[in-house]
Amino acid sequence: MTSAQVETDGAPEEGYERGLGSRQVQMIAIGGAVGVGLFLGAGANIAKAGPSLIFMYALAGVIIFFIMRALGELLLYRPVSGSFAEYSREFLGPFFGYFTAWTYWLMWVVTGMAELTAAAIYVNYWFPAVSQWVTALAFLVILFVANLISVKLFGEIEFWFSMVKVTALIGMIVIGLGVLTFGFSSAGDTASVANLWQFDGFFPKGIGSSLMTLQGVMFAYLAVELVGVTAGESENPEKTLPKAINTLPWRIALFYVGALTVILCVVKWTEFAPGVSPFVEAFAKIGIPAGAGIVNFVVLTAALSSCNSGMYSTGRMLRTLADNGEAPRTFSRLSASKTPALGITISVAFMGIGVVLNYVVPEKAFGYVTSVATAAGIWTWLMILVSHVLYRRAVDAGRLPASSFPAPGGAKFSYVAIAFLLFVTGLIAYDADSRICLYVMAGWAFALWIGWLVLKSRNPQVTERREPALEKVL
Repeated sequence: MTSAQVETDGAPEEGYERGLGSRQVQMIAIGGAVGVGLFLGAGANIAKAGPSLIFMYALAGVIIFFIMRALGELLLYRPVSGSFAEYSREFLGPFFGYFTAWTYWLMWVVTGMAELTAAAIYVNYWFPAVSQWVTALAFLVILFVANLISVKLFGEIEFWFSMVKVTALIGMIVIGLGVLTFGFSSAGDTASVANLWQFDGFFPKGIGSSLMTLQGVMFAYLAVELVGVTAGESENPEKTLPKAINTLPWRIALFYVGALTVILCVVKWTEFAPGVSPFVEAFAKIGIPAGAGIVNFVVLTAALSSCNSGMYSTGRMLRTLADNGEAPRTFSRLSASKTPALGITISVAFMGIGVVLNYVVPEKAFGYVTSVATAAGIWTWLMILVSHVLYRRAVDAGRLPASSFPAPGGAKFSYVAIAFLLFVTGLIAYDADSRICLYVMAGWAFALWIGWLVLKSRNPQVTERREPALEKVL
């Protein structure tokens, strides 16, 4: 009997602790929609697209909602840790489950590198003499220790990290609206809704340039699917998961579209530059005493929050792989505090590559890792959507029970989202700067294929399609 199975008396043999309450799952979901892609990456995208970036975030946000409703239907059909990797395994076959789990692990390892890089950049705002790699290493160690202690501590840290950035974002929006309405502060004389179109129009560099920002925009949305990974450790997934997913549209509307609209009304888009948080820049222009420093602290918590989530997620994915015989068996063991300690440790060791990048190429580290993370994220989202389409076909044919949380429109919007993600992949291939991530992913795919062949020769039954032993929700 594997650690993911359940004994006949109904008690988990060696299962995860259901230590994430509704309050924590909700805030993890909210925090997942607000990350370093918005706080730091938006600066470069504003320089490329101007005010039209608002429309790009709104468009991508609609697609993300389609993806999350598809995942939500699958989660309430069978809530498990490892979620989308397990659904890929069930509906597309063992290889796709193996490939998706390892690729999602890669996505979070690389995202962790990006967040550590961003955190180091933010600390440089106060302490320019401190090397980026030193700060990145310090944060890596602190979060690693916290993740080893317990899932409750992870949830509590994530709750407060998310609370800080969400409260601050709402505060930024209110202050920005105050500047626009009452004209106070240093930016009051030039703040105007007309800033959205006065400087060469809403699409100042053309629609093509705006579309090219979609890859960066999609990176900003990475992590919204994290609620799917929390399914196996949520106290009441039937209630908490639908609520977390259904509140996604207003979170996107408020935190992305709303915040960017206000910022670009208060400060004209031509004053933003790559490598600088537009929120920090805007508050510097407004001239509120210590305002830029406070915002810098907030965006620092956002980066640490996402890195914290990455450590949580990677450990769980390695355990899912081990339970299915697709990673060393030792990764399936839980520590005394019910955390996959070895999986987290190995993942953190690979995140340490980000520390090395910050030492070798500090000015390029963020761009390199975000493009690879986006490509891995797109694969994960595609697998969610394709699994959803196949699940709906099985339900319509009477082979599987219907979910208690069906996606609106059945599988129709999943097809729309699949087409959109393929379009974004085409944009990545077209752009010379980001194209390198596709080469990295091709190398990654080849390495996984070799691993699969080795696995098949050593343990053939692991590579055969079978009913997965999934943890029941008690």
